[in-house]
Amino acid sequence: MGFHEVRFPANLSFGSVGGPERRTEIVALANGFEERNTPWEHARRRYDAGVAMRSLDDIEALIAFFEARRGQLYGFRWKDWSDYKSCPPSREPAFDDHVIGYGDGAATAFQLTKTYVSGANSYVRPITKPVAGSVKVGVDGIALTEGVGFEVDTTTGMITLDTAPEYGAAVTAGFQFDVPVRFDTDRIQTSVASFRAGDVPSVPVVEVRV
Repeated sequence: MGFHEVRFPANLSFGSVGGPERRTEIVALANGFEERNTPWEHARRRYDAGVAMRSLDDIEALIAFFEARRGQLYGFRWKDWSDYKSCPPSREPAFDDHVIGYGDGAATAFQLTKTYVSGANSYVRPITKPVAGSVKVGVDGIALTEGVGFEVDTTTGMITLDTAPEYGAAVTAGFQFDVPVRFDTDRIQTSVASFRAGDVPSVPVVEVRV
């Protein structure tokens, strides 16, 4: 799958509409009960990159980005302004935001994840596109330094520790992240409202598995 490690202009994605989508298969039984199942382990996010009443410079930037991705051909990074941190939006990421694994005395590689908790239930989401320079990691409650204690692959979200954690030691992380997406259309329609402004009613974007 072709993927460009470039982010859609964040100023254009701000104010966009979108969020997670799940697929649930529901079978109604003869006794009135239901059986529910899902073929998807993880949600798939959809957004609309359409921009309304923006400057013609913004419209040109959108078209340039679309053309450089060849429409649906290449994926890219997307900043989901409603969910782009390992912590609440009002806070800054900390090294102990989420537990991403436990040491076994041998493993040094850990996948970044974000855990969503509601009551007694939780969901663990793999994070594959962390933002460079934003990742903080800790082991057993002690913060590590990037480049000395750990390395991060910003194209996969894999963390590699310099030293394998001891058995049972919690590996934690905090970060900002993007969503891997592609355009869900091969066509953009624009409208010029004046000599200085225009709009693009709808540009659907969909998350891709990487």
